[in-house]
Order: sequence, then structure tokens, then C-alpha cells
Amino acid sequence: MLEPITYHIALGSNKGDKFKNLQDAVNLMHERIGNIKRISKVYKSPAFGFESDDFLNGCLVLESYLRPQNVLETLLDIETTLGRTRTKTKTYKARTIDLDIVLAEDEITNTKTLQVPHPEMSKRKFVLLPLNDVGAKIKHPEFNKNVSVLLDECEDDSVLEPIKLWLQNPSKQYDFSKYNYIAIEGNIGAGKTSLATKMARDFNAKLILERFADNPFLPKFYEDANRYAFTLEMSFLADRYQQISDDLSQLDLFKDFIVSDYDVFKSLIFSKITLAEDEFNLYRKLFYLMYKDIAKPELYVYLYQNTERLQQNIKKRGRDYEQNIADDYLEKINAGYLDFLKTQKDFNVKIIDVSDRDFVENRADYLWVLGEICK
Repeated sequence: MLEPITYHIALGSNKGDKFKNLQDAVNLMHERIGNIKRISKVYKSPAFGFESDDFLNGCLVLESYLRPQNVLETLLDIETTLGRTRTKTKTYKARTIDLDIVLAEDEITNTKTLQVPHPEMSKRKFVLLPLNDVGAKIKHPEFNKNVSVLLDECEDDSVLEPIKLWLQNPSKQYDFSKYNYIAIEGNIGAGKTSLATKMARDFNAKLILERFADNPFLPKFYEDANRYAFTLEMSFLADRYQQISDDLSQLDLFKDFIVSDYDVFKSLIFSKITLAEDEFNLYRKLFYLMYKDIAKPELYVYLYQNTERLQQNIKKRGRDYEQNIADDYLEKINAGYLDFLKTQKDFNVKIIDVSDRDFVENRADYLWVLGEICK
């Protein structure tokens, strides 16, 4: 999965309901661009370079998988949505909303349509003061100076006044604070690792990912299931037990909760499908000896995808040893999970059908899944 880029976005409005314009822009950036991490105070500032009503200005930090040019295009679309009409004249005018990329980590872009860092940022107090709220120690990639230093050196003598209203962060609507441990489960190719990874990044969670890639028996199992099934399931059981036991016992005071892309019980579900009856009976005895000592997730999320979508995802991620997985095998795994979940009275289980959703590429689908988890 690609790493997101951290953006600092400046916001301004001096026309209509100024504060509402800013909040609407924040909401739309959350929906269309990425996860908002921090928002500055809102400042009242005089119009810069022309005579007009005072502005309300702010700055926010967001993470996005979009490239800077795509972020710019989306910001322009948001401005249009909120009623701004751009003209070809270079004179300043009052505007319902003004959105600018100030910084995009240490990237330097200089094209006809986009300049990052913003070329005027160091000259404008209405940009630097809110930027200082959310990124005082951020270093300008060209000037090699912190934002706080640029603010001190700025010759703009405009007087800015913080107002007593705070912009709300839409990301805060997704509240996972009541859970210490969430498990994301699903069939092969359902997207559980992608979802767990995105949630951990967006909501400051400790991430536990299954170490399946390190299992030397997995490729052999797909080549000769009868021969390697028991060996594979025993090695998975030992690895999952060890990893979950270790990771859950190690407190991380800087994380808000734990999210994993598997639950140990998947060992029993898969082994019931892959093992002969006598092998499974032995395996089940060993499993329950271990299982009773492992902490259980407080929320168990099962991502359901139909077999066609699973196969598409499997082909797309391109692991050689998975390319010949039969539909029948995937359907048995899905049935095994659903049978297990129906019998679990002590689990807080949420089954979410994501067959028609692409929460990796489509942010709206990702936000929808978060909403379903938080219901």
C-alpha cells in the first residue's frame, strides 16, 4: 500500500457566512481528499492586497493518498461546490472560499497550475499564524527554516485576531475509544489488511498484521494441499498464538487502541476445511488449549465479499501461489466464518458486505465502512 502524503492546507473566506464556508470546506476535504489530523484556530484578518470585508482564515493538516496535482484539482472542485467563481483577471476579489496547498511534506513543485511550497506563504501573516498553530516545527523545504522562524521574520504587519469558534474535525465522528482491541477478519482477498492498516494510521492505533508471508509452508500447501495441510495449520496456529500473545501484552502508551487483520480463531475455521477428520479432531484439541489463554477482540468485524470480487482482488495483488485458488475453496472459507460467527454469543460481531465497495481506492467507500463499524 502506498504511503500517504501530509498536506498543510490554508483556508480563507470573506463572503457570506464565513465560518460556515470554512466548516463546509473542512467537511468536503475530509470526504474527498483525506484524513484530517489537526485544525488551527480561526483568525479574523484584514483583506490582503485589496479593500474588502475581513477574512476568516485557518489552516489544517491532512493525510492523503492523492498526489499534489490531484489534491489541487479537488480543492478547486470544492471551491466551485461552495460557490466560488474564479475569473481570469489577476485582481483580488471577495470570495466565499479560498483553499491553497501551502506545503506537501518536502515536495517542491513548480508548474503552470501548481507551486508548492506556496510562493507567497512567507509574506503573509494570515497564512503563517494558523500554520504555526498546527506545524510550528515544520521546515520549509526551500528556505530550510521552521514555520515559527518564518512567522517571526515575516514583515506583514497585519493584526490577526483569533475568534472564539473552533472548526470541527469530521474524523472525530468515528469513535473507537470504547474498544481496546478490534479484529478485522474476512476471506482471502477481502481487504482486511488494507482496512486495518488505514484505520491504524487514521485513528492512532497499534497495528498487528498477520505474518503469513513468512510461512514457508504456504506456497507448498497451494501446490499440494493434502500433503502440507496439517503442517501448515500447525505452523499458523503456533505463529498466531505467539504473535497475538506478544503484541497484546506489550502496552503502547502512545496508541489509542489495537487493530489487527486477523483473529486467532481463523486457525480453526481454515483447519476444518483443509484437514481430514482425524487430523482436525487432534488439531481442535490443541487449538482450545491455546485459545483459552488469548485475549479476545472487543469488536470483531467480518468483511464479506462475494467470490467474484475475491478472485478479482486476488488476481490484482498478484501473489503467485494464490493465483489458482478455486472458487469452491473460497466459498467453503466464507461458509466456515459465517457458521462460526452465528454461534458466538460472547463476541461483538459486525458483518459488513463490501462486495460493491472499494474502500482502498474510493474514499467514500472507506468512510462508509467506518460508519458501519461505528454504528
